[in-house]
Amino acid sequence: MNTAENIKSSVREQYSKIALQDKATNAASCCGVGAPGTCDIMADSYTHLKGYNPDADLGLGCGLPTEFARIETGDVVLDLGSGAGNDCFVARAETGATGKVIGVDFTPTMIDRARKNAEKLGFHNVEFRQGDIEDLPVTDNSVDVVVSNCVLNLVPDKRRVFAEILRTLRPGGHFSISDVVLVGALPEKVVESAELYAGCVAGAIQLDEYLQIINETGFQNVTLQKQKPILLPDEILLQYLSEAEIRAFVETGTGIFSVTVYAEKEGGDNAAKTENRLKAKQAVLSETCGCTPGTCC
Repeated sequence: MNTAENIKSSVREQYSKIALQDKATNAASCCGVGAPGTCDIMADSYTHLKGYNPDADLGLGCGLPTEFARIETGDVVLDLGSGAGNDCFVARAETGATGKVIGVDFTPTMIDRARKNAEKLGFHNVEFRQGDIEDLPVTDNSVDVVVSNCVLNLVPDKRRVFAEILRTLRPGGHFSISDVVLVGALPEKVVESAELYAGCVAGAIQLDEYLQIINETGFQNVTLQKQKPILLPDEILLQYLSEAEIRAFVETGTGIFSVTVYAEKEGGDNAAKTENRLKAKQAVLSETCGCTPGTCC
């Protein structure tokens, strides 16, 4: 039986290896782990998005949350499970030099790679913090937008993560999160596979339960922005199931889906948000021109 700590240890070990691999290697397997297959069908292409940087794209996502996240100039954006920085750099293109992007990842090797990518790009308003997204190293009510791409399914305590998102968002803030969910039950052998857990499948929960957790946490306007099916190829399933078990699994009609979910934190004031963005812009300009906010800036 996988305990929460065993799962976290396995995920950390797998993603430490993934951080040292290139996108082609990761795309040839299931979310970067396991034997070669075609699980790269989970990933969507980022190449058309402003801010995309190939060095930061490890091919580990299952959606495009930053494309749906309604990020505005001057926003503070938080990326959960930031990896090599891909979504952070796309978010930075939206929030601009007057905003800020914070990436949190609990794998030191990923943090190191992301920081090196940010340095090469010369981004001084993109910060990467090592930490557990069940206990975010971010202060209360400090973030405008939260994004995450194919990460929450790896976390044992999903309720805790959504509670942390609610805590860190400012009133009126929102999230856009891409994740893997189920409709129907996976075979027990797949559920208990630590490798497939790190591969974004075995940690997935039912879509109805996923949305229920978000609602019960206290979010409003919960919206399913995108949904697409994910088909695990037989060469992957044969590592865990017999041919007869695969046929039985297919006959159950269990669906594995990539979804992008949007929700908002209650409260907020558009005028106050505009004022906060103006203050952030003045602070950035003050650092560059050396003046007092509201004078030469």
